[in-house]
Amino acid sequence: MSRARKNLLEGVVTSVVGLALWLFTGDVEIPFYTLTKVGVVLMWIGGALVATGLFQAVLASARNR
Repeated sequence: MSRARKNLLEGVVTSVVGLALWLFTGDVEIPFYTLTKVGVVLMWIGGALVATGLFQAVLASARNR
């Protein structure tokens, strides 16, 4: 598996987990932080990974030309 595909897959999975936390853990109380905020952070991290994977894929295709 190429590095770009790995980053894309990891980013999508991280974003989906973050979205699930954001949507379904609004009533869960945990000391120090809320799971909805953790979900938002995970969605940002997942988006950054997806963007990195897309950038790597574009660079790899440009190198192959």
